[in-house]
Amino acid sequence: MSKKIKIEAEFEELAWEELDIKEQQLMMRARKVSEKAYAPYSEFHVGAAVRLESGEILQSSNQENVSFPVGVCAERLVLGYAGANFPDQAVTDIAIVARRKGDEVWAGVSPCGLCRQTINETEMRFNQPISILIQNPDGSILRFPGIQTLLPFKFDDLNG
Repeated sequence: MSKKIKIEAEFEELAWEELDIKEQQLMMRARKVSEKAYAPYSEFHVGAAVRLESGEILQSSNQENVSFPVGVCAERLVLGYAGANFPDQAVTDIAIVARRKGDEVWAGVSPCGLCRQTINETEMRFNQPISILIQNPDGSILRFPGIQTLLPFKFDDLNG
């Protein structure tokens, strides 16, 4: 028998002033590093910054390659760096921004499937959600309480 299932997601849309100072700092770092993206093919500059539980902020931008599928998203690059260099520190927050080359306004962006799964893996590694901040084109910021909101059917069970 067929059954309809409804999935609901709860997140916040905030004005810049509603972010706390640490969230504003994280967003500013993501904005700044987006300027360093290597995106000659898409001209879509993405910046991501993470805060470790120690308070340290790490950042990265997307890095494209002429063999287009082998480019690396900003989110995966910074989470990989955090995992390799700070393997015992949980990531508590991630900020993500994007802008097309030459545009003054921020673009709408959301982590791709690979990045969502990488965020999920990082949450699982430390058994705690990562607060996700995403810049909207209108200047508002979306705040998600963890990857479950963006990836309700996340893959995290290898043992059956």
